[in-house]
Amino acid sequence: MTIASDDPRVAAAAAPPPSSPSVPRTTDRRRRSRLTHNRWGYAYVAPFFVLFAAFSLYPFVYTAWISLHEVRLSDIDGAEFVGFGNYSALLQDEFFWNAARNTLTIGILSTVPQLCMALGLAHLLNYKLRGRTFFRVAMLMPYATSIAAATLVFAQLFGRDYGLINAILQGIGLDRVDWEGGSWSSQLAISVIVTWRWTGYNALIYLAAMQAIPSDLYEAATLDGASRWQQFLHVTIPSLKPTILFTIVVSTIGAVQLFGEPLLFSGNGMTKGGVSNQYQTLGLLMYDQGWTNFHLGQAAATAWAMFLIILVVVGGWALLARRRAKAER
Repeated sequence: MTIASDDPRVAAAAAPPPSSPSVPRTTDRRRRSRLTHNRWGYAYVAPFFVLFAAFSLYPFVYTAWISLHEVRLSDIDGAEFVGFGNYSALLQDEFFWNAARNTLTIGILSTVPQLCMALGLAHLLNYKLRGRTFFRVAMLMPYATSIAAATLVFAQLFGRDYGLINAILQGIGLDRVDWEGGSWSSQLAISVIVTWRWTGYNALIYLAAMQAIPSDLYEAATLDGASRWQQFLHVTIPSLKPTILFTIVVSTIGAVQLFGEPLLFSGNGMTKGGVSNQYQTLGLLMYDQGWTNFHLGQAAATAWAMFLIILVVVGGWALLARRRAKAER
């Protein structure tokens, strides 16, 4: 039974209590406290994003914009929009396809031996040898050497008239080789330079991955009577598949962007990739288009073509690795 009352105090007491406004205030305070607490973290990471935007993101977007215009280096403000005209002209340019073939050949000739030798060296250094620290530092020295210095030294070694390589060939009864003048010979010589410079770097990456392999696997293989070669094939290599894929991807990116070695191989740094462009790479072609012929639009289109090639190759390797991983499951 409900008793009605005209007293306002009784009605106020019977009414439900109003929602407290302290809940949203508490939430706002927590958000402000969290932002205040993290402001130093944002301040520490801000320089990276500023530098990334200034020196990576902006050139990336600006190069894409330039590739859609017909523009010369001497008159950047007079750019004329041509759409995909630079790309269509690039696909019809014989110099582009020649540079693409040379880049592919040099990439294969340098990447395959380089990674194979790096894997073998890392396997040897993974054992307890005397002076392991010395050998590890020695393998990293070529990577720390300047590209210009190393290329000029190798250019002298592969010299046609007074090079040490030709002197050795002549000493064993073979004819001298014009390493710079020939197509295959020049690409092989440049591949030797790239292989010499990056083998030790990849070997240390493989060595670090090998040391992370559990020793129980090798002990079990030894108990089963497996030799060191069998352990290398059936224990080491399967455990290094992610690392091998990583080095393949990085080496592929480096091969597509190859520039310093072919530029300085002639010894004067003024070459376009040989007299008949026999070792001109995509990087040299882009440099020639932009800074010799002053066609920035074509050079930007070549740069984006290189970027797309890298995306396709890396995406293909990633897809292949994913399919193999699913098949092994």
